[in-house]
Amino acid sequence: MELNWNNLDTLASYRELQAMQPVDLAKEMSGENGAARVAKYSVPMAEGMAYNFAAKAVDDDVLETLKKLADEAQLAEKFEYLYNGAVVNTGEKRHVLHQLTRGQLGSDVVVDGVNKREFYVKQQERIAAFAEKVHSGEIANGAGERFTTVVQIGIGGSDLGPRAMYLALEDWAKKNNTLKMKAQFISNVDPDDATAVLENIDVAHSLFILVSKSGTTLETLTNQSFIINALKREGLDPAKHMIAVTSETSPLAKSDSYLDAFFMDDFIGGRYSSTSAVGGAVLSLAFGPEVFADFLAGAAEEDKLATNRNLMENPEMLDALIGVYERNVLGYPATAVLPYSQALSRFPAHLQQLDMESNGKSVNRFGEPVKYSTGPVIFGEPGTNGQHSFYQLLHQGTDIVPLQFVGFKKSQFGNDVTIEDSTSQQKLCANVAAQIVAFACGKQDENRNKNFAGGRPSSIITGEQLTPKSLGALLSHFENKVMFQGFVWNINSFDQEGVQLGKKLAKHVLAHETDGALRAYSDLLGI
Repeated sequence: MELNWNNLDTLASYRELQAMQPVDLAKEMSGENGAARVAKYSVPMAEGMAYNFAAKAVDDDVLETLKKLADEAQLAEKFEYLYNGAVVNTGEKRHVLHQLTRGQLGSDVVVDGVNKREFYVKQQERIAAFAEKVHSGEIANGAGERFTTVVQIGIGGSDLGPRAMYLALEDWAKKNNTLKMKAQFISNVDPDDATAVLENIDVAHSLFILVSKSGTTLETLTNQSFIINALKREGLDPAKHMIAVTSETSPLAKSDSYLDAFFMDDFIGGRYSSTSAVGGAVLSLAFGPEVFADFLAGAAEEDKLATNRNLMENPEMLDALIGVYERNVLGYPATAVLPYSQALSRFPAHLQQLDMESNGKSVNRFGEPVKYSTGPVIFGEPGTNGQHSFYQLLHQGTDIVPLQFVGFKKSQFGNDVTIEDSTSQQKLCANVAAQIVAFACGKQDENRNKNFAGGRPSSIITGEQLTPKSLGALLSHFENKVMFQGFVWNINSFDQEGVQLGKKLAKHVLAHETDGALRAYSDLLGI
């Protein structure tokens, strides 16, 4: 089938959506109607999870039109085109292959004579072998003592995803006796970041991972210097405490400054790299290769669901299209991600990069300006903390913000306490259930300060417990959701030119090659 890369506003199904009468969400979610919707509007995900969109402002008519939009925009075909190795990243003229780090969805992808699935598996095997030697003490520090801490040095996708995944599984690993090494992360070029980490670790028993695809990332190399200085102050050889995750062509690849180097390539963007060596090295060292393999398996299982051509059996495509409907028809400018799991405390921060760096574009894949909104602003915090922070605006503010909840029946540790006839976990789950209904249905009150209009849409992903496999599935869900939305908007979700201009200007500032406002701000900051 020939693919048509058309702008959203040229599609007949989009115009049909615009002409439809908005759904009265408060009415639909009230009484027994609401109970029926909760049972009806749910789509299974991997690892026993489910995507429930009962509290979204859609009905059967809207869903039928979204099916038409999926077909007209050729979403299933474009995903197939991507995972079979097409050059989908048109801006940088690159393949998009992060799914290959966890499974084979389509045909072999061979680039410059290299089977990329085999390449990624080989790196995983090399990382696993290295991690096992570290855990056994075969690879040790200069005194022959075991490493107890691993520190990842990287920024952007080299930090946000791996850090979020580590924190998501740290308590699970403690409970299941698979925590091999504690992990820390250094990302910000602010010297206080590196200093704070160094103050809280035993440098002599720490293994450092430098993550830079090009081997030239200024912030990362600057932070590496902090580490090298700290190791030398302790009389230690930095080369015996550091490994690199980089490309095969970078200056780090064959350097004697590292115990070993593990490879990624240009076909996996930083924000999609948690299932590559970027996440694989730190997660395998922290939890063991078996845990990382389970994480990959969960992502692979969810990827398969994303290939389903039936919209109502494809949770990623459905989530994406409802989001497009909210953004482009209902006109909502932002989305809040609200995990009711403390383990997912940094997951919204990862999704900020994943979504806004991918779909924060104002030109289509051919470089032509688009006349409609693209990616929304993404923000969030774990519940119930967020309830006591920004939910006021979500409930009664002038803007309606769609919400994406995540909740699990069981905690990771299993430790709990019963107060007033309910456990802490039950209280947590009760809060998320209450919030969904409160946002959707509202509450009428003659006192306008206490009146809640309702009609505030949300979805929830539910699961039994946050485990390596369910975390992998959750990550895949959002990666594929973002991809499908990019296809609908006809933009390139896989480059990030917007991060480059500031970097270039910063180099001019440091070289004192400035004038005008740039020089004035440089003087203001004492550079």
